[in-house]
Amino acid sequence: MPIRSRHLCTLAAAVALTLTAPGAVASAAGQAPSADLREVLFVGNNWDGTADVIESGGDFGRVGRINVIPDKDRRMAEINANPIRWIYFMAIRNTVGEGHDQYVDDMYSTPDGTSVVVSRPSFADVVSLDLATGNVNWRFPVSGYRSDHMAVSPDGTRVAVSASTSNTVHVLDIGTGKEVGKFKTGDKPHENVFSRDGRYIWNMSIGEVNNDLDAPWLDFTKGDRKITIADARTFEQVRVIDMRDRLDAAGFREYSDAVRPAAFSPDESKLYFQVSFFNGFFEYDVATDRISRVKTLPKNPATSEDRTTWVNDSRHHGITMKPDGAKLCVAGTMDDYATVVDRDTFEHGPLVPVSKPYWATVSGDGESCVVSESGADQVTAIDFATGEKTVSVPVGDHPQRVRLGQVREGWTGPSGG
Repeated sequence: MPIRSRHLCTLAAAVALTLTAPGAVASAAGQAPSADLREVLFVGNNWDGTADVIESGGDFGRVGRINVIPDKDRRMAEINANPIRWIYFMAIRNTVGEGHDQYVDDMYSTPDGTSVVVSRPSFADVVSLDLATGNVNWRFPVSGYRSDHMAVSPDGTRVAVSASTSNTVHVLDIGTGKEVGKFKTGDKPHENVFSRDGRYIWNMSIGEVNNDLDAPWLDFTKGDRKITIADARTFEQVRVIDMRDRLDAAGFREYSDAVRPAAFSPDESKLYFQVSFFNGFFEYDVATDRISRVKTLPKNPATSEDRTTWVNDSRHHGITMKPDGAKLCVAGTMDDYATVVDRDTFEHGPLVPVSKPYWATVSGDGESCVVSESGADQVTAIDFATGEKTVSVPVGDHPQRVRLGQVREGWTGPSGG
């Protein structure tokens, strides 16, 4: 195909995908809870093997706690009986786990508020847990040896999970755990996002983040990193976006192209994403297929400039957007702060001191940014209007992902735990 024709086809694909670019999902079903359901926030305590369930706004008080590894003894027996699985289990503990086992990466509740679906990296699986009893409803072992970030479809019927070591995204029926499809990705698939209409799944692969080859000139050793957009019905690749080309074209050759957490604008035309090693984020215009702006955020003078000391190549990890699109909230992970950024001007507000924030999400009423403080075992709410902290709530050991979801009205925890 002539170069000009190929470029025109690429642009046409970009414009078409603008109509179906991902938007934020407000809850597990993409809808407000019904009268017999209560909206909550699920906080995954990765090193604990628990999930705290807290109010979705107000004082963010704790509602209950879930043991996400009720089958730990059985899983460990399987791992200890399989030398290859044991090697990977220990590798996860000693690299990405920072000396700890990773028991919960991501979680979503079912639309009826009766179960929560959890990805468990060290066990290389996804499980559905009954919120009334705490028992396992179903279990799906992912391909390879580690599960990671998930996404739930807008109608709440399917969940997509990254299988880190097999470069695969599995899509499961959320009620039964049966695989309905899968697709291949770049190296080390990470974040997943469904398009607003549920027709597409966007996957961001981050490549190798556990070695010490972190100097900019060694970036090529990090693997094949790209955004893969797949059809959620056929699971065929619709488009692949290599941010290396887009960053280079915009004059950002020295930056990593490993796309980390990302947030889409309400009109679904802009993607705001973080990359490895960078204290800030980029704005990507979906229709024109180019980097349109960059925001560099302050460095903490106390943060070491030795990139090998930054956890999993992250300097900043966590970004979310106020539902009206006016503000972004950024977790400055290695710089120990979170801040609100005006989307029009790119001016940032106060740098709110927090300890190794690992994720950012939006409260149920859309008025607060909620960040997980993995270094202090708490979650902190920041007011979008003022940029100031409003409250912190203690949770379990090493909170990471925080997701809006729902439980049955009156629920305070499983009967068995």
